[in-house]
Formats: sequence, structure tokens, C-alpha cells
Amino acid sequence: MLSNLLNSVILIVDDSDAARYARSRILIRAGFKVIEAATGNMALTMARENHPDLVLLDTKLPDINGMDVCRKLKSDPETKAILVLQTSASYIGVADKIRALEGGADNYLFEPIEPEELVANVKALLRLAIVERELRDVDRRKDEFLATLAHELRNPLGPIRSSVELLCKLEPVVPEAQDRARKTIARHTDHLVRLVDDLLDVARISQGKITLHQERVELKSAVANARESVAGIIESRRHTLNVSLPENDVWIKGDHVRMCQIIGNLLHNAAKFTPPGGVVGLDLKVEDDEAVLRISDNGIGLEEANIDFIFGLFAQDGHARDRVQDGLGIGLSLVRSLVALHDGTVTATSPGLGKGSVFEVRLPAYPYDRSNDEKALDPKQGTAATRILVVDDNADAANTLAELLGIDGHDVITAYSGREALARAADFHPRFVFLDIGLPDMTGYEVAAQMRKLPGMDTAVLIALTGYGQARDRELAMDAGFDEHVVKPIDFAKVTSLNLHTR
Repeated sequence: MLSNLLNSVILIVDDSDAARYARSRILIRAGFKVIEAATGNMALTMARENHPDLVLLDTKLPDINGMDVCRKLKSDPETKAILVLQTSASYIGVADKIRALEGGADNYLFEPIEPEELVANVKALLRLAIVERELRDVDRRKDEFLATLAHELRNPLGPIRSSVELLCKLEPVVPEAQDRARKTIARHTDHLVRLVDDLLDVARISQGKITLHQERVELKSAVANARESVAGIIESRRHTLNVSLPENDVWIKGDHVRMCQIIGNLLHNAAKFTPPGGVVGLDLKVEDDEAVLRISDNGIGLEEANIDFIFGLFAQDGHARDRVQDGLGIGLSLVRSLVALHDGTVTATSPGLGKGSVFEVRLPAYPYDRSNDEKALDPKQGTAATRILVVDDNADAANTLAELLGIDGHDVITAYSGREALARAADFHPRFVFLDIGLPDMTGYEVAAQMRKLPGMDTAVLIALTGYGQARDRELAMDAGFDEHVVKPIDFAKVTSLNLHTR
């Protein structure tokens, strides 16, 4: 770290030639590189051109007040990371010091400044800056690792999930033992997918990168989707799930996918910490102007003193560390963050250990007349076979998806590279193309751009397949000309929702 400090560049800003000379000599003797400016405008120009690590900035300058210079530095994306040590030849008052610090100064010193004090303050600020840069670098590498991990996990999970779907379609009726084996594989595959998605979502939220796709959301339909997502764990643990829904629809303004995730995580949490054969309850109602969702169980319960703790990241309160079903401890933290993004609240109550728990979500209700909705397309309408091209360098993934689509009545071919995909598209003229982004010879983006130029392919529906599910990845896909963006492993129900027969 010492070597990093001594490589630092200090910009001294003072209209006094004598003051600049004195401070330059002090800092040069201490091992720093020094550049100088006599005015505020010169300081701003030199900061943008030289990118110093720290600016030693006098308050009184002939053209621009030093505090204004500091604010300009901190508001400019090119210079905002530069440290500013504000100085003044006279004591100007605590209020002015506070104003300087609130304006972006990292520290404030009054004259006279002893040489040792100046050097010590400069070194202290630089040490903090180095630590901050290292932390930002670690955070960046963490994000890259999580994205890569998700991609590498999703790639093998895709053909596993598709293979189970294929087995169920090829042979719907099988012996009980075989059916149990299929359900076990499907259940644990879905669990792995859930863990990967939760990890990435936590990372996105911590960076402020989650944005809600705001729309009118009917909560009864979200409950139905969430129930389906936890059916495996409910069945495997032999729980009774009691659901109470109001007669009328319950509308909110929010993100349908995220609401399904909130409800699913709460149901999954209740099932996970309720002993086999227990009871999980879900109650939905409208109270005043709020939609209220309560998830209850007769499980292991919570200690009152630690209730707030369970919403923390990686919290495992009250659960043995060696219990595999405890998971990563991120589900409830994610719920709290997602509910907050919907302007709602989530709370937990429990009579005590061994007496069950109740989780309550409150969201602003949204009055909405469903009668104005356009009539939904009947999925049974239009059953004509559709030409589909599936492109993936993972042959298992491509073949299983192709077979699933074939069973659904479509005319499907495969390709395992970008060049092969272009050649087959030119001959086959597919209506839909499921196109992997990570191909060995060219990227999916490049393939999509060239495929659009082929005769008859300008109106084809291109669906990006990728293990990367960040918002930026979707943006890249849309910018490259894709119509849809699907994250691996593919949920065949989502594929079906694309209305392949009717588009």
C-alpha cells in the first residue's frame, strides 16, 4: 500500500506562489508527485486532464471560490472520484466547514498547517481511497463471478429440465416409482434454479439494478403461479396447503413476475421450516386500500428477539447450520427488498419457538375494472405447425428442446454453430428461432444481425437463449434485433406462453 501512496499525484491549488512552493516541497519530500494550479478554472482543467489522486484546494481563489471548485469536481463524472482536501488561511467558522464537507470535500484543514499534519492528512485520505478502490474492484469481480456462475450452472440445468419434460410427454403414464423419480429430479432442478436466481437478484438489488416492469397485476393469478412453483416441496414434505382467496379480483400496480417470486419465496420458506405433515396457509384479502397477503404455518416458529434478523442477508436464525434445507438464507431478504420496491411492507410474527409463524405482506391496492381488458387469445385457437430452428452449441440442450417442440406439433430442426444456423435458416425459413448467445464460432448477436438480412427472415421471431439474465443482457439482445430474451434453463411453460402456434 505504501508504494501505491508514493505513486499518487497531488494537485496543489493556491493563488499564492509562496504557499504553493512551500506545500510542493513538503509533499515532494514525502515522496508524492506534485502538480500546481493558481486559479479555480486552471484547477478544473488540470483535474480533467491529469486525473490527480488528491486536490489540495485553497478556499480563496481569484476567479472561483474553492468550495465551488470542489462542487464542480464532485459533480463531474470524470473527476468525482478525486479526493479534495480543502484548506483555509483563516478560521471561517464551523458552519462554513460543514458547508464545505457537505459540498463534497473529503477533509478540511485550517492554517497554519504543520508539515507533519499536512502529510499525515494526505496519506490518511489516500489510504481510504485505495481501500475504496479495492472494495469497488472486489465488488466488480463478485458481480462478474456471480454472472459467470449463473451462466455455467444454467447451461447444464437446461437439458436436465427439458429432458424431464420430454420424458413426461413421451410417456405420461409410468409406474409410481418412476413417477416419483421424475418428480424428484424436477423438484431439485427447480430448487437449483431458484438458488441461482435469488443470488443474482440479491446482487442486482444491492447495486440498484432491479427495475420493475410496472403493470396491473391481479394477485389471485400471481398466487396460482406461486402455488405451482412450490408444489414440489409441498408434496415432498406431505404438507396441507390451505388457500383462502376473495371472490373478487385483487389488483395492484407492480411486476407480475416479481410478485410471483415474493409469494413463492414466502410459501417455500413456510414449507421448508414446517415439519413433514404440517399445515401451510395462504390468505389474500383487501383491507381498506391495501391488498393483504398472509402466509402462515405451524412450523418451528421464531424467537421474538430475532424476528427482524431473519430479513437480513444470509440470515439463518433459529436453524441449524448443518440442515441442507435451510438454503442460503437469502429468500426473505429478497422478499423484503422486492416488497419495498412495490411500496409495500412485510412483517413476521410468531408466538414463539415451535408455535409457527405468520408473514404478512401489505401492498397498495389498485382499483381496476377488468371488463375493459381485451379478450385473451384462446390457446386452443390456431394449431398449425410452426417452423422452428433451435441453435445451441450444447447438443443436449438443443436436441431436448427440439424434441419437446416437436411433440407440441411443430416442425423443428437444429444447428450447433452460428454458420450452420445461417445456412439452415436460409434453406428452412423458420418462423421462430431459438438462438443461443454463446456460440463457438460467432456470437448470437452476430448471427441474429446476419440472419435478419436473409430473404424472408426479416419478420422471423428471434428468441435469445442465454445463461446471463442481467438487465444489461436483455438490453443487448433487444439492441441486436431479438424479439424475446429467455434465460436458461428454459421453462417449457414460458416457451408455450410465446404462442408459437398463433404468432
